[in-house]
Amino acid sequence: MTYSVKEIFYTLQGEGTHAGRPAVFCRFAGCNLWTGREEDRPKAICQFCDTDFVGTDGLGGGKFGTAQDLAARIASFWPDTAQGRDGRRFVVLTGGEPLLQVDVELIEALHAQGFEIAVETNGTVAAPPGLDWICVSPKAGSTLVQTSGHELKLVVPQAGFDDAKLAEFEAMDFVQRRVQPMDSASPEARRHATEWAVQWCLDHPRWMLSVQTHKTLGIR
Repeated sequence: MTYSVKEIFYTLQGEGTHAGRPAVFCRFAGCNLWTGREEDRPKAICQFCDTDFVGTDGLGGGKFGTAQDLAARIASFWPDTAQGRDGRRFVVLTGGEPLLQVDVELIEALHAQGFEIAVETNGTVAAPPGLDWICVSPKAGSTLVQTSGHELKLVVPQAGFDDAKLAEFEAMDFVQRRVQPMDSASPEARRHATEWAVQWCLDHPRWMLSVQTHKTLGIR
């Protein structure tokens, strides 16, 4: 299999359970809910994505012919002398939709490089075995296949995510449940999304708030 990667970079995880944790991000090219082209956004299932996942021209990006080649490239972004938490490096596989490409061979190659592996997925593709952390962020209008994992993260508000749908999500087999305010260029829309998410957490104490700290800090 050839892996198509938009970019690879070293930063702090900005959101969710691992917020603040140093990580190598590997962003895979391509998604099954939007082409990534602005002209196609109005008809996409996911219309609020703010990530460039088109092509393989980003920092560290490219096409990798083997899992070992890609794992070695990812490892090259981790500081040589640094030890990760519990002695392991940390990689976040994201996209686009990473599970269109992530397979057992890549998971094994990354484990061989000493990485703890997290994936951020829209949940429309079943996760292969061996991942250490599965974060599912469903998108309204898509079919959710991966209904269990470590972290369920809902970007809110989304049309179709009413109380009944959120109760359905609450019944799924996830260790943690979070709501994250949808970002927007409009201050009013951001304020509304934040108020919505905060109130949901207050009314439903099993849920926690996720904040995009990397945007506040001005880092990737």
